[in-house]
Amino acid sequence: MPQTVFANASANWWEGGQKISAGEKFQPRKLNTPLDKLARKHAGRRSLTKTERKHGRYIKARPAGDKKDDIAFDATFRAAAPYQKQRVEKRKRLAFAIEKGDLQRKIRVKRVANLVLFLVDASWSMAVAERMNATKGAILSLLTDAYQRRDRVGLIVFQKDRATLVLPPTNSVQLAQRALMDIPVGGKTPLSAGLFMAADVLRQEKLHHPDIEPLLIVLTDGAGNVSLGALPPQEESFKFAELIANEKIKCVVINMEHAAFDQGLAQQLADHLKAPCYSLNELKAENLYYTVRDEMAKPAKK
Repeated sequence: MPQTVFANASANWWEGGQKISAGEKFQPRKLNTPLDKLARKHAGRRSLTKTERKHGRYIKARPAGDKKDDIAFDATFRAAAPYQKQRVEKRKRLAFAIEKGDLQRKIRVKRVANLVLFLVDASWSMAVAERMNATKGAILSLLTDAYQRRDRVGLIVFQKDRATLVLPPTNSVQLAQRALMDIPVGGKTPLSAGLFMAADVLRQEKLHHPDIEPLLIVLTDGAGNVSLGALPPQEESFKFAELIANEKIKCVVINMEHAAFDQGLAQQLADHLKAPCYSLNELKAENLYYTVRDEMAKPAKK
C-alpha cells in the first residue's frame, strides 16, 4: 500500500535522514513516440500503440494465420481477387471464392497513457544528493504537460531496510510537489526491496490500466547489501530483476557509480532487466528527462 510518508513536514523518516531539495524544473519538450505522427493535434492521450483488442483505429492488415477474429474484409477481398480465375470450380457455387490463406486481420492502434516509474537508490553515497536532486527535477518536469495527456509519473525510493512508494503514479503536479518536498537519504541499500516494490506497483497498474505503456527508470550503482529473504543481496536483486524482465517491462538503468569505482554492478543489473545502462556525464534534471524521452520513443518489448 502507498505509504503516506509526506503527511508531515519532517524529513526524518528514520533517524539520520537528510533533506535533499528538488532540482530546477524546466519546460520540457513533449515525449513523442514513432507513431505520434498519426496522433491528434488536440489534447488527449499521448502515445499510439498497437492493440489486440477490437477497438482502436484500423490502420492496415496482415495475414490472419491462425487468428480468425477481427477480419479485415476489404484487405481479404483484395488478397483473393487475383485468384478468382483459378477458382473456377468454387465460383460455380460462389460469387466470390475466398480461401483460408486470403484472410487478412486488422492491425489497430489506440492512444494510451505512459507511466514513468522512477526507482531511486536513496542510501548514502557520494552521488546521493546529486541523484535525488536530478530525479525530483525530472519528475516535476515530466508532469508539466502530463495532465491533459493522461501520462503519469511515480517514484519509489529504497534505503536502510525498506522501499517506500513516495509518489504513487499520478499526473498531479501539486501532489508530486508535496510528496517530493522532504525525502531523506542515507543508510544501507535494499535494492531487492526496491525492485520487488516496483514489480508490484507495475503489476497493479497493468491490472487497472491494461493498455498503459510503462517505463521503469532505475537510478543506482547496482550494489545491494540488504536482502528480503535468505539469498545473498546481489543474487536476490538479480532474481527480482529477471521477474520484471519476464513481464516485458521496458526498463532503463542509470549508473550512479563514479567511473573510478565502478565494479560493473549497474551493468549486471541492466543485463538481468534486459535493459540499457547509461552513465550520464552530468546528472541534471534536463539530461535525465531527455534520457527518459528517448527511451519512450523506442518500441516496447515483444
